[in-house]
Amino acid sequence: MIKQIYFTDKYAWRYLNIMKLREMILCGLFIALVAVGAFVRIPVGTDVYTLQFLFTLLAGVMLGARLGALAVGTYVLMGLVGIPVFASGGGPGYVLQPTFGYLVGFIVQGWVTGAMCRTGAPTFRRILVACLAGMAVVYVFGISYFYFASNYIIDAPIGFWVAIWYCGVLQVLPDFLLCPALPRGGVHRRAHAEGGTLAVRKRECEIAPKRSRGASRRAITFDLM
Repeated sequence: MIKQIYFTDKYAWRYLNIMKLREMILCGLFIALVAVGAFVRIPVGTDVYTLQFLFTLLAGVMLGARLGALAVGTYVLMGLVGIPVFASGGGPGYVLQPTFGYLVGFIVQGWVTGAMCRTGAPTFRRILVACLAGMAVVYVFGISYFYFASNYIIDAPIGFWVAIWYCGVLQVLPDFLLCPALPRGGVHRRAHAEGGTLAVRKRECEIAPKRSRGASRRAITFDLM
């Protein structure tokens, strides 16, 4: 959501510095959450699930498209340079793993979910649709790359429909059930952000009469999370 706020120079740059620091802290927090989520394993029947999907989805909902994709992309880059933050380690060789497509999907998911959440009012329906779209993105990337890597990289042939059944149908239910649980928290987060904007505007109105004649008035346009 694009906001334009008028400040004196002093308060404009102070606020922008606070916003930059806030962005860095939130991105770092979600990078850590996604990394930790890779090692939190929850057995469900014969399958084991991690919390990566939950935290990458939250990154898009709470940080927005740009910061959500940036946080998840930074996490993936950390793993590719050798930091063992992936479920099976790390390193550039991880691109040969059949499951690498899910990591790429997480990055795109962060952008898609964040962008869709900010196309209008933060309603339950809007955020739910954004979460479901993000989930679909992850599975499209994940299944497609799994099929390609299995057949053409590691020489472990698998049929297309078998890949969809094994990597999609049998795996999707827990992730699908997470999607309705997130919108309420997302709506609260967006409402808090809107409240912060109003507080900033009120503060600007309070300081405006105190501005000297020589002080300039500058418009700052930015993407408010």
